[in-house]
Amino acid sequence: MRRLVVLAPVAVVLALVALFAGWSLRRNPTVVPTAMIGRPAPDLTLAPLDGRGPIRLRDAARGPALVNFYASWCAPCAVEAPALMALKAEGVRIVGVAYKDSPAAARDFLVRHGDPYRQVLIDPAGSAGIEFGVTGVPETYAIDAAGVIRAKRAAPITAADAESLLEAAGN
Repeated sequence: MRRLVVLAPVAVVLALVALFAGWSLRRNPTVVPTAMIGRPAPDLTLAPLDGRGPIRLRDAARGPALVNFYASWCAPCAVEAPALMALKAEGVRIVGVAYKDSPAAARDFLVRHGDPYRQVLIDPAGSAGIEFGVTGVPETYAIDAAGVIRAKRAAPITAADAESLLEAAGN
């Protein structure tokens, strides 16, 4: 009887490990959730990096526009910085959201890598990221003129990615 009491929890744990391992092996890691595509951009109010009064993200990202979640601690965000600067030079409206970052660190990142954004908003707790469905940074969302999310890129942007995002946004 004592042996059964000791082995039962071990058996339960091993069964759970096997279940989760089996699920994980059948899951495609390249699939990125896109639940927000086709839905209005979340109506959030965030503090801007420049310290002025709170701004509605929906107003700042009035499309066609791109909303780019970035962070100073994100190495791939630095990789995509030149592509975003090229988009800015072409006149593309890009709103930056500093995800789970401090204002000082977000400013320092923009000084080092360039500031491609028309507006930068701060999301220190990640609540805006949750509303958008951010799975990691960098992530970029294409917003159309009606304020609807039309596409998502969950990786550093390349020129080809930017072109397809802009087409989806109606730009």
